Amino acid sequence: MCAIAYYLESEGIMTTGISLVRENTESMRPPRMLWVSFPLGHPLGKPGDADFQHQVIRHGLQLLDRPCGPVLEDFPFDVPLIDVEQGPACPVSFANPSLDETTWKVRLANELLLLRPWYDLSRRRRGRTTVGVCSSSIEEILERLSVWLDHPSEPLSDLKWFKYAIEDAKAYYTESLTAQPGDYPPGQVLQQLWGETV
Repeated sequence: MCAIAYYLESEGIMTTGISLVRENTESMRPPRMLWVSFPLGHPLGKPGDADFQHQVIRHGLQLLDRPCGPVLEDFPFDVPLIDVEQGPACPVSFANPSLDETTWKVRLANELLLLRPWYDLSRRRRGRTTVGVCSSSIEEILERLSVWLDHPSEPLSDLKWFKYAIEDAKAYYTESLTAQPGDYPPGQVLQQLWGETV
C-alpha cells in the first residue's frame, strides 16, 4: 500500500490511508497515514457501527489537508467493544490446489508468504518465539522438505534434522495462526494446521 501511495503521489495524486500496525507504518513512512488502535481486521472499528466508521474515514480524509508528508497521525479514540466470538476477523485462507497442479516447493513457498506477516506480528507481540530448535531457518526447512516431497524416492539423510525441522515448522504455523485477531473455538488452530495447510 505504501509503494502504491508513493507512486500515486509522484504522479500528483494525493493519498491517505489507515494503518493497523504502527511499527510497519513508521518504517515505511508513507505520505499520509492514520493509525488506529483497533484489532487487525477491523480498520474502521466495530462492524455495523456506521457513525464510528464515518468518523474514522473523515479523520483519515482530513489528512489530505496536509500538503506533504510523511504524516502519521493517531486516531484519538479507541474502538467500541468488538464481539470476537465468531472466530478470527481476517483468517488466513488456504487454497487447496490439487497435488497435480503445482510442486510442493511452490505450494509451501506460497503458504509461507501468507503466514509470514502473522508470524512477525506474533513475535512482536510476544517478544519471543518457540521456533528455533532446528539449525535451519523456516525458509530452508520448507525448501528442504519440498525437495524431499517433490522427489519422495530420495531417502531422508538426516532424520534428526527432519524431526527438529518439523517441530519448527509446526511452531511457526501455530504462532502465525494464533496471531490472527478474534477468539478461537477449541481445536480450531489444530484443525487449520492439520486440515487446511499444505
